Amino acid sequence: MLSAALFCLVVAIADGDTLKLRCGEPGDFRELTVRLHAVDAPELHQPFGRRAKQALSRIAYGKMARLDCEADEDRYHRRVCRVKVPPDSCIEARCAQTVDAALAMLTLGMAWWARAYAHEQSPAERSRYESAEFEAKAGRAGLWTDLHPVPPWTWRAEHPRIPETSAHSPAVRTFRAP
Repeated sequence: MLSAALFCLVVAIADGDTLKLRCGEPGDFRELTVRLHAVDAPELHQPFGRRAKQALSRIAYGKMARLDCEADEDRYHRRVCRVKVPPDSCIEARCAQTVDAALAMLTLGMAWWARAYAHEQSPAERSRYESAEFEAKAGRAGLWTDLHPVPPWTWRAEHPRIPETSAHSPAVRTFRAP
């Protein structure tokens, strides 16, 4: 289920499928962290992770984005959204948001199509995403230059995160006497 569209400024790129946006009016805005719908990009410490972040930055950073978000958040408290931004060719202050950021990442070979969420896509959207991934793979674009690219869901399972300490609470260390 989708909520109403939001129009927000992309203020940061966390990785190849996560953006930080500023929504609302100056003096009365909120920051929002968004994950791209239906794609999964390499993790930052994974091969092509930094390149995927740079690619998403070239696509979306500093642009006004149209967000069509799902009602709920993912396990990292990010909204999952379809993100559309103006094309690079637009030089006007107000441009239509016509570039699907997730589809662009697939086309560049900087993300995998998350087939597990295909049921949440329309048949036309599924077809576009599947075709974009197929074409990138066939053309050996981006991460597909690697002979055996490891999908991020496999990489995450093999490299579990070490819990990070919060900036608000110092790390607790336990020392044992020898």
